Amino acid sequence: MADMESFREAVTAWAAGGPGDPARESAARLPVRAVVLLEGPSDAAAVDALAASRGRDLAAEGVCVLPMGGAMSVGRFARLLGPLGLGLRLTGLCDEAERRYYARALDRAGAARGRFFVCAADLEDELIRALGVARVRELVREEGDLRALETFLRQPAQQGRAPQQQLRRFLGTKKGRKIRYGRVLVEALDPDSTPAPLDDLLTGL
Repeated sequence: MADMESFREAVTAWAAGGPGDPARESAARLPVRAVVLLEGPSDAAAVDALAASRGRDLAAEGVCVLPMGGAMSVGRFARLLGPLGLGLRLTGLCDEAERRYYARALDRAGAARGRFFVCAADLEDELIRALGVARVRELVREEGDLRALETFLRQPAQQGRAPQQQLRRFLGTKKGRKIRYGRVLVEALDPDSTPAPLDDLLTGL
C-alpha cells in the first residue's frame, strides 16, 4: 500500500531528525492504528510473508510494519510513535540479548512491554529451529545457494559450530540474503510450526 509506505518513510525521516508533521498528517489520513517495530528488513519480510500466508493485508488494516535500522533505535521510535508521541499501539519483536534494553526504552516511552515478543537468539534462529536443518538446507538448494553454502562451510571459522549456527551465520553473509530468506523460510513453514514469537505477534494484531 503506497500510502503506508509514505507513512513509513515519513516516520523514518522524523526519527533521523526531520520534521514530524508529515508523519502526523499521514497517520491521521490513513489512519494508522498500530506499528510493528522490527530491527531490520529481514524481520519485516518475515512478518509480511506470514501475514500474506494467512490472508491478511496489514497495511489495509492500518498496521505499519516498520524496520528501524537497528535494535538501538527502539527508544527513539517508541517515543515518537507511542503514548508520548502519535499515540499508536506499538508491538514488535526483539532478541533475547536485547530484552532488557527494550524494556527500559519502552518504559521511558510509556509503551507496554507485553506487546513485544522475544526471539531466543534472533528471528532467523527461530525459523531454522522450526523448520529443521535438513529442510533449510533443502530450501538453500532450491534457491540456488547450495554451492555458496558449501564454500562457506569449508571456512575454518565454521569448523566445530553446530549446523544451526552455521546456517544462521550463512544467511547474513551476503547483502540481501537475510531479507530474501526471511520470506522463503516463513513461506516454507507448516501452519502449526510457526515460531511462537512470530505467531503471537501476528495473532495480537
